Amino acid sequence: MQHIHIIDDEALIRELFRRILETEGYEVSDAADGNEALAMCRKAPPDLIITDLIMPDKEGIETIIEMKRDFPEVKIIAISGGGRITAKEYLELAATFGADMTLTKPISRDELLAAVRTVLPPEGAGAPE
Repeated sequence: MQHIHIIDDEALIRELFRRILETEGYEVSDAADGNEALAMCRKAPPDLIITDLIMPDKEGIETIIEMKRDFPEVKIIAISGGGRITAKEYLELAATFGADMTLTKPISRDELLAAVRTVLPPEGAGAPE
């Protein structure tokens, strides 16, 4: 089973993404910030990380840099609704530092699943659906 780790300081986002992804058969874990996520990943690296960029303690860009350094095989989707600069600027920065894909909040169920399937093809990909 493919493992996805969600990093977002908003508990509602983590829970929503968890429900969507678990319904599709993924194993899901989550963390409220980059420090918590890195500690969890050192115990069991996931196949995919979905990380918000604007978070307290350790924000997303810093988390992406450390994840790509320590776990280069892990795929990353960066998400943002913006902050002091626009979401587009944050997401471009995330891509520069190693995010495999970026999404702007709000994110629909279909957008989330399409992104996950693009970055993390289903196990046994190539088999008829």
